[in-house]
Amino acid sequence: MALDKTKVVYQIYPKSYKDTTGNGIGDFRGIIEKIPYLADLGVDMVWLNPFYPSPQRDNGYDISDYTAVNPVFGDMADFEEMVRVGKEHKIDFMLDMVLNHCSTEHEWFQKALAGDKYYQDFFFIQDQPTDWLSKFGGSAWAPFGDTGKYYLHLFDETQADLNWRNPNVRKELFKVVNFWRNKGVKGFRFDVINLIGKDEVLVDCPENEGKPAYTDKPIVHDYLHMMNEATFGSDESFMTVGEMSSTTIDNCVLYSAPERHELSMAFNFHHLKVDYEEGQKWTITPFDFEELKRLYHTWGKEMSERGGWSALFWNNHDQPRALNRFVDIKNFRNEGATMLAASIHLSRGTPYIYMGEEIGMIDPDYDSMADYVDVESINAYQMLLDQGKSPEQAFKIIQAKSRDNSRTPMQWDASLNAGFSTGTPWLKAGQSYKDINVEKEMDGPIFTFYKKLIRLRKEMPIISEGSYQPALEDSQEVYAFERHLDGQKLLVLNNFYGSEAEVAIPEEYQSGRVLLSNYEDAELAEKVSLKPYQTLAIYK
Repeated sequence: MALDKTKVVYQIYPKSYKDTTGNGIGDFRGIIEKIPYLADLGVDMVWLNPFYPSPQRDNGYDISDYTAVNPVFGDMADFEEMVRVGKEHKIDFMLDMVLNHCSTEHEWFQKALAGDKYYQDFFFIQDQPTDWLSKFGGSAWAPFGDTGKYYLHLFDETQADLNWRNPNVRKELFKVVNFWRNKGVKGFRFDVINLIGKDEVLVDCPENEGKPAYTDKPIVHDYLHMMNEATFGSDESFMTVGEMSSTTIDNCVLYSAPERHELSMAFNFHHLKVDYEEGQKWTITPFDFEELKRLYHTWGKEMSERGGWSALFWNNHDQPRALNRFVDIKNFRNEGATMLAASIHLSRGTPYIYMGEEIGMIDPDYDSMADYVDVESINAYQMLLDQGKSPEQAFKIIQAKSRDNSRTPMQWDASLNAGFSTGTPWLKAGQSYKDINVEKEMDGPIFTFYKKLIRLRKEMPIISEGSYQPALEDSQEVYAFERHLDGQKLLVLNNFYGSEAEVAIPEEYQSGRVLLSNYEDAELAEKVSLKPYQTLAIYK
């Protein structure tokens, strides 16, 4: 598949984008209403988090029916209209496909529970559990009814892992993929797809909570190749991305190299763990710039040299806002937001924008635990208290790391509830909406900078197609890289700090031109003093 590398993807968490009914939950009609806004921004594709029927034990990632719409978002006619209106504005839709597991309320699991042998083989059911741990804590096994057996759930116990070794499971899941393709969908984001390759017999694995026993197994590549062949592989313009849990560069090269016919690109999350103390999420520590830089350089260089392709992002529905994590937002929100954007939009890979990022949205600054609804955050608060943290200390950590930080309503204007809903939002709006909102930011520095970045990717093949090479690797403040294509060169300098950083400009670039800067009056010389959070791109 020839991937169009000029494209930019925008992620919408449907529940929080725009509510048109007043029930406090975003819906398809709200997205339809905002498609002209997205067209103005210039994005090519919208990725939607799951909107299928679901008991909502894991925010819709526990699907009980793969080919229907949860009525809270609208109906199938609304969905079809949304796809149609999108196409009129040259915007396609990418759906979230959760094919590693399904809800225990799905009819396949219900039939298995009722004793149907055909459907029991859709899952991993064993006499003895292994020692694997669930990613949500506790054992990864739960009793299978009153049979005395156990079924595997790598996530919540209501999310039963599907047995991809069974050809009937693959056939059913490929039918699901084709169902949505027939509705005009042009992309898929496959949730934790590198976990589908389990062995026939599952055995104990004391190492790393059992992860090596089911992560990135070689057979995953075979399954992805089969899916490609049976579904989207026939459509040159289709875009697919795999969310890869605890993955490696070697595997991501294989997942995304075009000649392998698996996926268009891969997500990895290593760079968003650089502010985890000793690898633990529920901690507060300054981000490790050296580690961030090392990860970006290693992945950028290896994927470039070996023909892989990455999905590039700072934000999504599972992460606190990057601005709060990497930038002094009190003094430099605009500069920090534009620098972070340039650092991935000018790099090699497909950039993803998470809703609200393009206006510089920040964490909500809630004042009590009562404001949080995310089950992970509520459990973590209790865990922190059990570890001996005071309520104040525990709350501070939740404020910094909760997934609800990114799930607050999109801030459209300064009216009540940020213009998201006329009712009570399912999750409280952030306190910043009077100052940070679309209405105010449309002509502001962040939104206009994003538009420019998206335009440049379409106009300049060096940005979409060029190779990636690390630059200024010794700098302790500046993340810099070069892009090369057919004799053209681009040097991108990103100051990750709120203080000035002096940089020696390589000789060949001193006579180049400034392609982009988030400060006015950027001049070239042998030495340049980058201002706080300045990004400077020099084209030669």
